[in-house]
Amino acid sequence: WRTVPVNPKPFLLNLTGKTVIVKLKWGMEYKGYLVSVDSYMNLQLSGTEEYIDGQCSGNLGDILIRCNNVMYLRGVPEEDTDIPDAA
Repeated sequence: WRTVPVNPKPFLLNLTGKTVIVKLKWGMEYKGYLVSVDSYMNLQLSGTEEYIDGQCSGNLGDILIRCNNVMYLRGVPEEDTDIPDAA
């Protein structure tokens, strides 16, 4: 499989208002509704759940993730309710 480069601003704007999964550099993952993205690409999520090693460790509600902590962000298909196992 091949990764295709994507311009991040349109990508993030397209995901605003949708459910996303954000993986941090430290391994934690957050699944929530992407409320907004600022000019620095900091992320505001609501209804957020934290996952550690693929297991839900709790509901956090509204959070702000600073841009430099993000390893990757991806959209979640509407029918996908569970987070995949951690790699």
